[in-house]
Amino acid sequence: MKKVDSDFKIKKIKSLLLGVCMSYASTGWSQIDLQHHFKDCHVQGSITILDYKRNKWTYSDSANAQVRTLPASTFKIINSCIVLELGVIKDENEFIKWDGKDRSPVGMQIDAWNRDNNLKEAYRNSTVWFYVELAKRIGKKRYLDYLTKCHYGNLDISEKGDDFWNYGHFGVSPIDQIQFLKAFYEEKLPFSKKTYAIVKRVMISDKTSHQKNQYTMRYKTGWTDQDGIDIGWCVGYVERKDNIYFFATRLTKKNDVPNSNFMNCRKEITKTILRQMKVIE
Repeated sequence: MKKVDSDFKIKKIKSLLLGVCMSYASTGWSQIDLQHHFKDCHVQGSITILDYKRNKWTYSDSANAQVRTLPASTFKIINSCIVLELGVIKDENEFIKWDGKDRSPVGMQIDAWNRDNNLKEAYRNSTVWFYVELAKRIGKKRYLDYLTKCHYGNLDISEKGDDFWNYGHFGVSPIDQIQFLKAFYEEKLPFSKKTYAIVKRVMISDKTSHQKNQYTMRYKTGWTDQDGIDIGWCVGYVERKDNIYFFATRLTKKNDVPNSNFMNCRKEITKTILRQMKVIE
């Protein structure tokens, strides 16, 4: 991951003092140790959180929060918006027929991938072939138009394959993710009310009804590898009665270093830190 490492070193120097000020002065969460959660999972990485009401950012690593890498399946959030807006599929319940080819990533059997899928199921199960098929129908030109309008990532979708979010040079940082999610929540992007409603509905992962701790959590995970580095994501937001909290967690490790907890750590680290900050319980 030479390019990512180079970007990281440069931005680490440039943003060190700024990051310290923003993380330790501008937020009431500044004194909480966040980085040890990554060490406990034997991974590197960071979490970035935006307190919407107070417009305050919290970083476990402000330099890492600016580094762009492949977004992997977290791209399914904006991708779902684009396919719905273009009418490539009419809603979250429209099925695309499975082509009959067995798909078992890294030796894992995922039955949900090997059958007909709709948007709702493909989002939940990260069904790669479903979104690749939609990408073929959309084309790079229309993707670039929407990514530009949404200010999402570095706009480099030159990868020859259709799933440029998993391979190639497309890059999105944790800060990029949160800025997009904030605009998505505020419905300030070039999408219709219908598109927003469907995607926000599909994104729901946790919902509580307890009066004293009522919240709705929406997120998407992702996992890919880039230049020998495994990249894991968990991005989304928690909507409470009194506030919104946007988050972007990214983990990395060398892919020749075994870590059976890597997949689970994406969500576990995120939720543990959100609980630590009293955002969820």
